[in-house]
Amino acid sequence: MKELIKKFIPFFLIDWYHFSLAFLGAVVYGFPSNKIKVIGITGTNGKSTVVDLTTKILEKAGFKTASLSSIKFKIGNKEWQNTLKMTMPGRLKLQKFLRQTVNNQCQYVVLEVTSEGIKQYRHKFIAFDAAVFTNLTPEHIERHGSFENYRKAKLKLFKATKNIHIINLDDDNAEYFLQFPSEKKFGYTLQEKNTKSVLLRSKTLLRQIIKAENCQVTANGLKFFINNTEFNLGLLGKFNIYNSLAAICVGLSQGISLEKCKIALEEIKGIPGRMEIVIEKPFTVIVDYAHTPDALEKVYQTIRDTRCKIQDAKLICVLGAAGGNRDKWKRPELGKIAAKYCNEIILTNEDPYDELPIEIINQIAEGIENKSAVHKILDRREAIKKAMSLAKPDDVVIITGKGCEPWMCVAKGKKIAWDDRKIVKFLDKQR
Repeated sequence: MKELIKKFIPFFLIDWYHFSLAFLGAVVYGFPSNKIKVIGITGTNGKSTVVDLTTKILEKAGFKTASLSSIKFKIGNKEWQNTLKMTMPGRLKLQKFLRQTVNNQCQYVVLEVTSEGIKQYRHKFIAFDAAVFTNLTPEHIERHGSFENYRKAKLKLFKATKNIHIINLDDDNAEYFLQFPSEKKFGYTLQEKNTKSVLLRSKTLLRQIIKAENCQVTANGLKFFINNTEFNLGLLGKFNIYNSLAAICVGLSQGISLEKCKIALEEIKGIPGRMEIVIEKPFTVIVDYAHTPDALEKVYQTIRDTRCKIQDAKLICVLGAAGGNRDKWKRPELGKIAAKYCNEIILTNEDPYDELPIEIINQIAEGIENKSAVHKILDRREAIKKAMSLAKPDDVVIITGKGCEPWMCVAKGKKIAWDDRKIVKFLDKQR
């Protein structure tokens, strides 16, 4: 039905519909964002993690905080799983959530802001106090028409936010996100060498640049220094240093000390469905949400560098790709990356929607030259079971694409209750 509507109704009418709903939601709930500080997190990868880390820092500083991400809703001490299969809810639901945060006397709300949400005006009539840019790589290209359109959607959040901008200076697109005026700008970096040229080209003066130095990435966590303050975090992967820096910048922008940021982040032992270690013996099984080529490569590389402890340790991966005519271009790319890092590859169902699952995994397989290492198993439970049966002590099984998502979306709008982590634990008990 939605596809028919898009096909026969002019774009300007669809845009008017989305804009009107955004305005209606704000009116019905009394423009709640005007009564609370709203932090918007956008980018391709890392948004949910940055939301969690930022929330933790604000709470440690004594602020009552709410948050909304693809993982969960949170208002103060109350939190519940996001089961919408939608990172950024519709306009009425979003404004209702903001009203609930105000009614509960929250001082801050941290929102994950998506390109789809921006395209449908879900960010409209929300008074963002700060906008955070994590990174940008190709994603949702078919939905937006081009990478440039995708980037422009993300840029709209910064254009609409006038107070505080926080930018990942190491990202190739940093210059574009620096171009919009704001009262305060913060940047974060691991490799400062490119920072000066980026700032010169964009003619931007930053309030503060936060640099992580002497970074160490281990099998158990991260270590780095900021201005001689040592951080020891229980998060995995170099990319989580960037996510931590983004959250630290938010804290600093709100007058929270670096020491308080350190205490908050060091209390976090992991993010649900994000490089989450589900079992460690007799082999390791990790579940992660990675579903873009860039994220997938970083996850595999992190595991290869830190978790495959002996030379002959195998990396066994379970992966699929979202269906529903979504970003078909990346399917062979995912296969190519899996072939680069993984010893055994199990291709399986993920969220096929109305596409034939076998066609999706066949397209992933096109990127894999050595077909002898590939197993095609449509039943995701059986695919995970196969991966675990192939694993020996010291091996690592990595299951990507869904993280802690509670549903698998199949044909005719049907949703099947699902959790990769529960499947792993169940199968482990059956061994």
